[in-house]
Amino acid sequence: MAPAEIVDALAEKINDNGTEASFKPPTFDDPYKAREFLKGRLALAFRIFAKHGFDEGVAGHITLRDPVDPTSFWLNPFGVAWNTLKASDLILVDKNAKVIDGGPIRLMNTAAFMIHHAVHSARPDVNCVAHSHSIYGRAFSSLGRNIDMISQDACAFYNDISYYAAFRGIVLDKEEGLAIAAALGQKKAAVLLNHGLLTCAQSIEATVYWFVSLESACRAQLLADAAAGGRGGETIKIDDKDAAYTYQSTGSELAGWFSAKPAFDSMARESSASYKL
Repeated sequence: MAPAEIVDALAEKINDNGTEASFKPPTFDDPYKAREFLKGRLALAFRIFAKHGFDEGVAGHITLRDPVDPTSFWLNPFGVAWNTLKASDLILVDKNAKVIDGGPIRLMNTAAFMIHHAVHSARPDVNCVAHSHSIYGRAFSSLGRNIDMISQDACAFYNDISYYAAFRGIVLDKEEGLAIAAALGQKKAAVLLNHGLLTCAQSIEATVYWFVSLESACRAQLLADAAAGGRGGETIKIDDKDAAYTYQSTGSELAGWFSAKPAFDSMARESSASYKL
């Protein structure tokens, strides 16, 4: 069985009682029901980020394209703690950067709008975008390079990660957001020079998994480069053929969604029903 077919086979798996197993993202005929469900998933995403320590200060944001009005998106209100964030805390921002719905605290992070609005506008295939100043992503972004294919996990980003070679301070203007979106192109991730990491996907789950996985890849490469350099050598890179083969099973949208499922299931249990409120 080819790598891509392995994930497809999981998606088609049938339980012993004859019902379809939950190996596919749910679909909705009603966009309002989709909105309600996805806001809960976005709340879980923030709690997962907080658990990984991606919530330093007030920096960072995850956005969800609104299923009802795709020109608008939901995001975290500025200054609200991620580890207790609920669906009802989220705010809805329209294409003009106006908060039009959401929780009691309706403070919008301008940088979040400038970056995420540009990406959502440029990528109609993308429903979720994540950016945070994670420690290893931040450290790696200062090296002026993209990640190397030095592990199986890194291969999930083979030919699917961009490098934005500019830093002009906090993203408070439209042009910088457009430049980041242009550098991202059609890829699912980007290393932003002197800034951090950005990931995107069709699903919230895949977006979160790519971010966590990319942060780990940055950490692994920092360690490996340091160890190799200390011995006067270099890390061994995976060749293009093997990296491409590995990417087929680890780098797809469904693979990202499925890989994130345990973390979301665990956080849902840990949070009880509070995140849905």
